[in-house]
Amino acid sequence: MAENISGSDRKRIGMISLGCPKALVDSEKILTQLKMDGYEVVNTYDNADVVVVNTCGFIDAAKQESLDAIKEAMTENGKVIVTGCMGKGKDAETIKELNPGILAVTGPQAYEEVMGVVHEWVPPVEKEHNPFTELVPPQGVKLTPRHYSYLKISEGCNHSCTFCIIPDMRGKHVSRPIGDVLDEAKRLVAAGTKELLVISQDTSAYGVDTKYRTGFWDGKPVKTKLYDLCNELGNMGAWVRLHYVYPYPSVDDIIPLMAEGKVLPYLDIPFQHANHRILKLMKRPAHAENTLERIKKWREQVPQLVIRSTFIVGFPGETEEEFQELLDWLEEAELDRVGCFKYSPVEGAKANDLPDHVPEDVQQDRWERFMETQQRISERKLARKIGQRITVLVDEVDEEGAVARSVGDAPNIDGMVYLNEFFDCQPGDFLEVEIEHADEYDLWASPVA
Repeated sequence: MAENISGSDRKRIGMISLGCPKALVDSEKILTQLKMDGYEVVNTYDNADVVVVNTCGFIDAAKQESLDAIKEAMTENGKVIVTGCMGKGKDAETIKELNPGILAVTGPQAYEEVMGVVHEWVPPVEKEHNPFTELVPPQGVKLTPRHYSYLKISEGCNHSCTFCIIPDMRGKHVSRPIGDVLDEAKRLVAAGTKELLVISQDTSAYGVDTKYRTGFWDGKPVKTKLYDLCNELGNMGAWVRLHYVYPYPSVDDIIPLMAEGKVLPYLDIPFQHANHRILKLMKRPAHAENTLERIKKWREQVPQLVIRSTFIVGFPGETEEEFQELLDWLEEAELDRVGCFKYSPVEGAKANDLPDHVPEDVQQDRWERFMETQQRISERKLARKIGQRITVLVDEVDEEGAVARSVGDAPNIDGMVYLNEFFDCQPGDFLEVEIEHADEYDLWASPVA
């Protein structure tokens, strides 16, 4: 019989996870391994034998947030392991210089290295493995609510966008074997996941590095290709939402799956700009594509298609005319969900060396005008939904009622659907509702009896 480990005997590990959903998946893998090795995960510095900080290094503001979190962990606890995007190169050296005595600094996806350091400084309590008393669920430990899960399909990126250093931090694009991805998705759905959020640095490129190698899953051959992946995921009975999709021609193949209902009619495409010269300076893939024409054709096939995107204003060399072209493009494209960033230099990015950097006050003015334009578009589009009946997924129930999302809303980045004074539901429930009110970002609705 396996030896029991009391709560007082367990070694305790604190975990701070910063950054994007891809980093969140990395943290979940570390947490799963910690649980499997018999550690207790705690949420206070006082109780932790060691604190692991998973960092983000996408832009300078994210780096500063990570540095602040590391400093706080060092001050409050003193035994800190750093991992993630800032764990390589100059950033790693900076972390070590600012925090003498830090236990270790590792790069992204360094699960084994992190666990090796944890074992070195806080050896796990020896115990005999007993599968009948193992508490780690088969889907692993999650930082997201039970009803939705991020499904990472690849690591790294092959692009050389001049404003970004992700390829330097995370390496070249490497697709996960399709059988592994589908096995994970099946386990997640079996454990209660109602929505699978497909993520990577470049979702459209899934399988490119393997030349779309044929793998095997569930006793049949399946190509390592986005279309085949989506087709199989669409048979699992959960919402399937695609993030970080580059507008390659291959995306056209996914649209019919949306029309069939296998994949949510939702595309997260980081367009970044509309002017071809600026896109070329950014070294964006598909920068010469006629994206307006592509969007028009997609909507002809799937009228309910929701498109979210991100843009950069004030990129080096951007003129007022080129910015105005972006605003005009935005009006014509009528995107549903949009985020906007003022250009921010990142150490090591090639865009830093470009001439004619835009002054900060001009950047701020353009950002405000961009957001005002998009708010009008969003308010106009959401107002059209009043009176419609739609399906929503409940995220939480608080003192005011249920808070849900439509097929057009990804968690944490898009809008919400509020069902005020309705409490007869649980997180993870699907409801049919009728839209009664809208503002520039959110909807209010009542359940359909």
